[in-house]
Amino acid sequence: MKKYVTAAIFLLVSIVFTACSAKKEESPVKSTEAVTESSNAIEDNGINTGSKLKVYTSFYPLYDFAVKIGGDKIKVTNLVPAGTEPHDWEPATTDILSLEKGNILIYNGAGLEHWVEQVTASLENKDLLLVNASDGITLIQGNDEEGGSSYDPHIWLSITNAKKEMENIKNALVKADPDNKDFYEANFMKYGAEFDALDAKFKEKLSELPDKDIVVAHQAFAYLCSDYGLNQVAIEGLGADSEPDAKRMAEIVDFARNKNIKTIFFEELVSPKVAQAIASEIGASTDVLNPLEGLTQEQVNAGEDYLSVMEENLNALVKALQ
Repeated sequence: MKKYVTAAIFLLVSIVFTACSAKKEESPVKSTEAVTESSNAIEDNGINTGSKLKVYTSFYPLYDFAVKIGGDKIKVTNLVPAGTEPHDWEPATTDILSLEKGNILIYNGAGLEHWVEQVTASLENKDLLLVNASDGITLIQGNDEEGGSSYDPHIWLSITNAKKEMENIKNALVKADPDNKDFYEANFMKYGAEFDALDAKFKEKLSELPDKDIVVAHQAFAYLCSDYGLNQVAIEGLGADSEPDAKRMAEIVDFARNKNIKTIFFEELVSPKVAQAIASEIGASTDVLNPLEGLTQEQVNAGEDYLSVMEENLNALVKALQ
């Protein structure tokens, strides 16, 4: 039986790698030249900025937090286009030119944006306020694609961490625009309360469930699992587009069978083929668990945000674990 499973896994790997290669060719190209025209895709509805602060964010959650706090007092531009996975994204020439005229750059830190130090050091705009949103947050170690250890950058998937990132953004806006301090403080109180309510809902719903093990597409959910007593087993490493070998896939199949896992989670911005192959091997279903590294254009158009997507994540977890 074990020989059969091993052979099947090797066949699955071959099929999956072919499918993933095809998927990557279709997905948004991550070179600086390719994103030149599509960068700055998510903005604040084209409001005339006038003397408003020009705020740039490195990827979607920080954009959402900045919009919530800054409202119509600031103009926010998200550098990573909708539908693009941010791990290997780099700024285009147009992005760098835009930063030369910006007031604030908000980035996640914890190793997510490998380009920040080099790009900001090259700018003539020495007044650009750099905001590391992960300041003050305890980081968790993860495994990178080479088998080494590095910090897990997915801190926003803890709702309490996300609130701290939002607070860091609020403090930066107050520093840059003290005349609107009361406005920024009031928005932080409003949305901070919504984050607290969602955190309480996660704790209530997930604490009731007997099963705590989840199989996920990539190692993005350590902070979420730490908050709510779950255990993630990741098919891939910290990077969303790394690829598991046959040995790793066999390990996942064995774990899922032994734990009677009924759902294999995948995510929207990368190929689901690996998750689908493993689910097919063990007779499980698949579902989306969104790491919120970015929204699709359809989600943007539908008005989705951090809170609504995290609510969807909660529903998916309850469905899988009950």
